[in-house]
Amino acid sequence: MNRPQSNSRVNVVDSPRCVGEELQPFQSRRSFLSQFGQGLGGIALASLLNPEASGATADVARLDGLQTGGVIKKLHHPPKAKRVIYLFQSGAPSQMDMFDYKPRLNKDHGKELPASVRMGQRLTGMSGFQSSLPLVGSPFKFSQHGESGAWMSDLIPHTAGIADDLCIVKSAYTEAINHGPGVTMMQSGSQFPGRPSMGAWMHFGLGSENEDLPAYVVMVSSDRGGQPLASSLWGSGFLPGKYDGVELRASKDAVLYLNSPDGVSRGSRRNALDHLQKLQQMELQRTSDPELETRISQYEMAFRMQMSIPEVTNIDDEPESTFKLYGEDARKPGTYAANCLRARRLAEKGVRFIQLFQPGWDHHSGLAGQIKNSCRKTDQASAALVQDLKNRGMLDDTLVIWGGEFGRTSYCQGKLTPESFGRDHHPRCFSMWMAGGGVRPGYSHGETDEYSYNLVSGGVHVHDLHATIMNQMGIDHERLTYKYQGRHFRLTDVHGHVVKELLL
Repeated sequence: MNRPQSNSRVNVVDSPRCVGEELQPFQSRRSFLSQFGQGLGGIALASLLNPEASGATADVARLDGLQTGGVIKKLHHPPKAKRVIYLFQSGAPSQMDMFDYKPRLNKDHGKELPASVRMGQRLTGMSGFQSSLPLVGSPFKFSQHGESGAWMSDLIPHTAGIADDLCIVKSAYTEAINHGPGVTMMQSGSQFPGRPSMGAWMHFGLGSENEDLPAYVVMVSSDRGGQPLASSLWGSGFLPGKYDGVELRASKDAVLYLNSPDGVSRGSRRNALDHLQKLQQMELQRTSDPELETRISQYEMAFRMQMSIPEVTNIDDEPESTFKLYGEDARKPGTYAANCLRARRLAEKGVRFIQLFQPGWDHHSGLAGQIKNSCRKTDQASAALVQDLKNRGMLDDTLVIWGGEFGRTSYCQGKLTPESFGRDHHPRCFSMWMAGGGVRPGYSHGETDEYSYNLVSGGVHVHDLHATIMNQMGIDHERLTYKYQGRHFRLTDVHGHVVKELLL
């Protein structure tokens, strides 16, 4: 016996109907549900398809019972930052070669990692079966910088030049030990794909300051290798799709499918959108499909972006002093330096969350040469962005964040030779820095042991980092939630606390 095929349209030709009712041979399931029971079925369906757009949103975007429709009407507390620029260094920079000065490592170079330090902790499959785990000191020279006396290596002279603007966290940690879960955890608060990214949460909670630009913009450096990065890392997860990050590319079409085809004028495009909107409004009245409202708004945003995106991405009007500050790489589209400059321009235009992805920090071998190359690409531009924002009076209300998904091991992965060594993944402690946005300048937080292997004090978990970032934007991380599959979710899940020591 063959089963009837499933169809998304309900045939009601043979169904009982009221006298005088117009016969509709084919009626969509969505339309049928919106009409029966005085529309209660449609309300239920709309809540399932798009809880934010339904009438019953009090338990969807919950801020102490305040119905917000997905955007916070009143911030939980006065914000210190209006926007975030997150400089994500994918692949995991080596903390003991840049920020976490450990002379004991150099003293014990070549000796075995003490069992009392490792304490039987988990290693990756790449070094877990090594017969020896020799410690390896940093080949780079460390010195203190600024009035704060922050220790930094000679790999990052430009970053060292802004030492007194930085809040350096030397005690970040996570549970993730491999790149996929680690990057996903840092972006979304979960090692498992499918959760909304931090930028999506910010857009969902705070909305946009500029109707002509996305609230959440992503740029991935094109002059790099390293671990692959999927668009899901800046996706909206189970939040409505309009909260996805919008990727700006280095090509002529900065946003895919944004430009009109050749031969189609802006006036023609406007005329076509006006007529399309009329059709969609008619369909919306007929079906009460909340997805149509989102689609209409996205078409309108895309039309406005046809003018705003070229303006903000074209850096040709920048003075020579800007390129001297950011470096010559800033003239090359798609480089990290060019993206840092774009980030400043986007921040000026009111984009709320800007994220740069710079892969290439996964140094399992040949670390000395590879990390020099990574720092050459990123050091000057990262420092220039902070300095540029400061010069323009924007640093106080812009939170800049720099860091990767975890750290590197103090022992050598593979064979240690006089010419070469590598470091494996290390989630138990790593370094990050922040600047502006109400964090303490000229401050170093937390302490690791003599080998930069375990935390000694001031641990900052990924959930704590997220809670602190949201706090600076005026959001209580425990109160911005979204109901999905029967329970309320938040960026920090059921964890996290604001690290007040990092704040002014």
